[in-house]
Amino acid sequence: MNAAANTVIWHDVECGSYADDLGPWEELAGRHGEPILELGAGTGRVALHLARRGHRVDAIDLDPELVAELGERAAAGRLEVTARVSDARDLDAQAGAYRLVIGATQLIQLLGGPTGRVAALEGIARALAPDGVAALGIVEGPVTVGEGAPDVIPDVREVDGYVHSSLPLGIDADDALLRVYRLRQTVAPDGELTETEHIDRLDVLDAETLLAEASEAGLEAAGRLEIAESDRYVGSSIILMRRAA
Repeated sequence: MNAAANTVIWHDVECGSYADDLGPWEELAGRHGEPILELGAGTGRVALHLARRGHRVDAIDLDPELVAELGERAAAGRLEVTARVSDARDLDAQAGAYRLVIGATQLIQLLGGPTGRVAALEGIARALAPDGVAALGIVEGPVTVGEGAPDVIPDVREVDGYVHSSLPLGIDADDALLRVYRLRQTVAPDGELTETEHIDRLDVLDAETLLAEASEAGLEAAGRLEIAESDRYVGSSIILMRRAA
């Protein structure tokens, strides 16, 4: 199995089944209209969901394999999604074009600290229509630090006879980073097991800090939505902002 396939598979295993935030994204799309720009869209969990409900979505991601997969899925479903490779920190979107800009699943916490976030926020401000809204998902503290619960259920997906499993091992944090540890295991059709430890690194961030950085970029607060904690996922917030008057 090639590396590109593995990139897509692990993204789907660890992100593809999450649905707790789809209602709020759908609500925002219905309220603010289109076109919609999604940053860090991956294989299209949110973008394809919105397109199935009739919205026109432009989707970007830094990973070419994820973008290619998203494009194929959109084409197969005859969905109005345009996918392209782009870095949210160097956003080349058309100025003033978007009624809604989305950064789901903590995209804004994966940009390498304040410098990366402010660069992304400046690009978002340029991309927003005068009456447009940006909606950025974040995980705020307190987040429980420690080992994963002993009864936690891994995320699992079978592809071409290979069974892929991702088990949360635990979380640790310092003043700057929140680190989420996972054990990735693959069982081949012949029973061979391979496993690696994977670490997701998120910038520690709260709404007050994000909105202060947004102000530097020409954006202002426009409300927030909450996504409740569930048995399998931590709670999160969607911070809304608009171009400053």
